[in-house]
Amino acid sequence: MASRLATFVLLGLFLVFQGQLWLGRGSVFHVRDMQRKLTAQEHKNALAKIDNEQLLADIRDLKSGMTLVEDRARYELGMIKPNEIFVQYAK
Repeated sequence: MASRLATFVLLGLFLVFQGQLWLGRGSVFHVRDMQRKLTAQEHKNALAKIDNEQLLADIRDLKSGMTLVEDRARYELGMIKPNEIFVQYAK
């Protein structure tokens, strides 16, 4: 009787631990999903870092002089200086 009870208790504990391993919060599937989300977030962070560095470079250029403003006015707005001919071609 005692060995049968011990067997059922051990079997019950085994099932509880297996359930936690496969279905609980720290389960294999949960950890894999969290690793996938972490990788995706690290990729987003790397892209945001590149964008931030580009913006900081633009800020430095704007603080140092008017060349960036002039370049953007020329290429984005098509502005030209007096007595200047601007030729633009499309590929």
